[in-house]
Amino acid sequence: MSVVKVYKRGLKGGVCSLFSLFVFCLSSFYSLNVSAESIESGSSFTARLINIEAPVNEVFRYQTTLQNNSEKAQRFELKSEIPEGWRVVFKAMGSQLTSIKLEPGKSESISVEIKPAHAAEPDRYNIPIIAVSDEESLSLELEAVVEGSFDLELTTPSGKLSGEITEGEKAEIHLKVRNTGSLPLNEISLSSKTPRNWDITFSPSEIKQLDPGKTADVIATLTVPDKTLAGDYVSTFTAKNASSSSAVTYRMTVRTSMLSGGVGILVILLAIGFVYQLVRKFGRR
Repeated sequence: MSVVKVYKRGLKGGVCSLFSLFVFCLSSFYSLNVSAESIESGSSFTARLINIEAPVNEVFRYQTTLQNNSEKAQRFELKSEIPEGWRVVFKAMGSQLTSIKLEPGKSESISVEIKPAHAAEPDRYNIPIIAVSDEESLSLELEAVVEGSFDLELTTPSGKLSGEITEGEKAEIHLKVRNTGSLPLNEISLSSKTPRNWDITFSPSEIKQLDPGKTADVIATLTVPDKTLAGDYVSTFTAKNASSSSAVTYRMTVRTSMLSGGVGILVILLAIGFVYQLVRKFGRR
């Protein structure tokens, strides 16, 4: 076989190989384009932020976008899988909803509001959100990082916030300070706002530490000045620290003492007697 024939055969084989490579690349490129178009043609459910960290007593708010990339209108039903005691609300255009209809190629911003259960432990929670239509099922996984909370409550053992006292005397008011949060509370101080010249002391006046779910007893000793007019008076008691506070309004009814009442009655009787004597004396003339 001559060198020329070998060269021609090699050249012919090379051309065939190049042609085959070109066809393969073209088909691969076409398949990639078709795949990309099919991906782009599917609807989508996305969120600007999927991870939010907040205290347990806050509402976790996520801004999402639901896009209908199909060729026909679709009604998407909005669902979620949340832990027991939690609550989720979907809102669009300022209204609460459970489903939404989107025309082809249209999108809508949907606010997802998640409220953890009051007793939710500090932790990281995954919250699946689903938008389902007759044609598609779109899922979005949100993440809520629950922090501990500071919260306290000031009340009385019975819940009663009123009492009676005689002017010039003292009264003991029993209070309870309760840690209703999930983190310890330190250095809780007691204070009050009372009518003018009234005196009040707290025992203890400060609580060094109160663990979650625990209560502390406090006695407020209230002193009402002498000659205080009978009637209803309002005082405000406050328990607070650097992280939380709670206040209650306490109504105290002041009564006049027996001595003051007797003196008053005596003065009235003397006045009546004096007037009677004047009438008798000048009435004869």
